[in-house]
Amino acid sequence: MPESPWGQAGATLSHKNACKEFGLTEAEVIAAMRAGRLQYRQNCAHGNPYFRLLRSEVESLVLEIRGGKGVQMQKINHQLQEIDTEIRSIKRRLASLERQKLELLEIQRQTQA
Repeated sequence: MPESPWGQAGATLSHKNACKEFGLTEAEVIAAMRAGRLQYRQNCAHGNPYFRLLRSEVESLVLEIRGGKGVQMQKINHQLQEIDTEIRSIKRRLASLERQKLELLEIQRQTQA
């Protein structure tokens, strides 16, 4: 018996993430759900409701709405945003480590004197 896509890692995403990742509006997602083009499950996190969608269906919807080049450009833009976020995070971590290093070097210098 094949496993349901709802239980597979990475096979679903929230409607909010679908909007961010694929450049859809919330209205487009809701309209597709109402039209039966997107299967969904209603969930709640920390008291906030959201819809879980199947990634493959969202990709098909975007392909239908935006076309192949639109999907490819949106994936590239999303990956660039993720990379920029990671770079900023690494820069903050590096700055923190540099400060710690300077503090330790100062303590070392004072104890040797």
